[in-house]
Amino acid sequence: MSLYDIIFYLFAIITLGSALIVVSSRNIIYSAFSLLFTFFGVAGIYVLLHADFIAVVQLIIYVGGILILIIFGVMLTNKITDVQIKSETIQIVPATIAVGIFAGILTAVLVKTDWYTTNPATYDQTIFEIGRQLLTTYVLPFELAGILLLIALIGSVMIARRERS
Repeated sequence: MSLYDIIFYLFAIITLGSALIVVSSRNIIYSAFSLLFTFFGVAGIYVLLHADFIAVVQLIIYVGGILILIIFGVMLTNKITDVQIKSETIQIVPATIAVGIFAGILTAVLVKTDWYTTNPATYDQTIFEIGRQLLTTYVLPFELAGILLLIALIGSVMIARRERS
């Protein structure tokens, strides 16, 4: 077993273990921080696959954006005490059967598919093309998405400030 394999298994264990904590924890703060480790583990696997751009995008968008918004949402709503939150599990047997059937179908498709492969472009060409597309063809949607996220963040802060006073 090489060092590469050991690092891969380490990232896989971190990703799967923290994902298990995300879905099984009763405390939403623990779930959010476990989600952080899940995202880091996935980014590490991307790095091992030599997909550096996707790994960086994973960190910037999911860890830097979405996870921080989740944590802010939890922090802003932690004063709510009148809401009944039920986190009990129901219908475990049907869910287990459905997941088993889905996993079997997915495994059969993965094993029996004749995968098409080509010679990949070099990393420099791929990243250059992504950057060119973002700064020419898709610059307007990219900027509009940023403005929309900024408006949503400002609105959530204003609502939270109004409710506290």
